[in-house]
Amino acid sequence: LNPGNSGGALADSRGRVVGVNTAVAGFGLGLAVPINATTRRIIGALIRDGRVRRAFLGLVAAPVPVPAVLRPRIGQDEALRVVEVVPGSPADRAGLRRGDLVLTAGGAPVSQAQSLQKLMFADAIGRPLPITVLRNGAMVDVIAAPVELDAEHA
Repeated sequence: LNPGNSGGALADSRGRVVGVNTAVAGFGLGLAVPINATTRRIIGALIRDGRVRRAFLGLVAAPVPVPAVLRPRIGQDEALRVVEVVPGSPADRAGLRRGDLVLTAGGAPVSQAQSLQKLMFADAIGRPLPITVLRNGAMVDVIAAPVELDAEHA
């Protein structure tokens, strides 16, 4: 990559676009974003709507190991511990609390922040999102309805 190439197509030897050039990291080292399902969704939204709409849940969470004694019961090794719930957010209205261990969202296991972020596209806005958490040793099911991410929460 050369300075000024950011945003340009990264092509393989067959001429297929496989990424989008983003930055020159150093002499002979360039960075690119791969063309994958997420990138395709973003490109489609930009072409269709001229912008990318994102859903907002309103929580901050960190990956943590599930306590060994609970792993057989839960069936997963990692989850997300809720560190903060934004007051008045969809997560707050759904009843999520600081300290909850998020196990599943939308029926899929959650072990990293990216697991939740992948669910926060435009089609999630206003739709019920079932979330299962572990709270004080008990499984608790809640339903959150993500809203559109605005500049205040970005």
